[in-house]
Amino acid sequence: MVEQNCAYQDLDGHDQKAIHLLGYKDQNLAAYSRIFAPNDYFEGFASIGRIVTSSSFRKFGFGKQVVEKSLSKIYELYGKNCPVKIGAQAYLIRFYEELGFSNTKIEFLEDGIPHVYMIK
Repeated sequence: MVEQNCAYQDLDGHDQKAIHLLGYKDQNLAAYSRIFAPNDYFEGFASIGRIVTSSSFRKFGFGKQVVEKSLSKIYELYGKNCPVKIGAQAYLIRFYEELGFSNTKIEFLEDGIPHVYMIK
């Protein structure tokens, strides 16, 4: 919240439906995502959201790992061909493309931050 200048409570009411994936290094929380079943967040898609890596652990590649683990869990639970949709921060488009996501070019602002929908 502080790093992205979004000083507000992030209570969207979706946490109760999500599977929460937490990644630790040396007993410290290093990365996090939440995973949604198909239709729980986007109609016709499973989803990954709130993908975050602690700034002190970014040099270890945990961002990529948390996305890959999240996708693995989705495929394990909902099938290998389950479509996935995310709302990615625009500056991370290339990062997600390298993980197999396609840019829909549908842009939107969330809390003043440019985002784009991406699918896999």
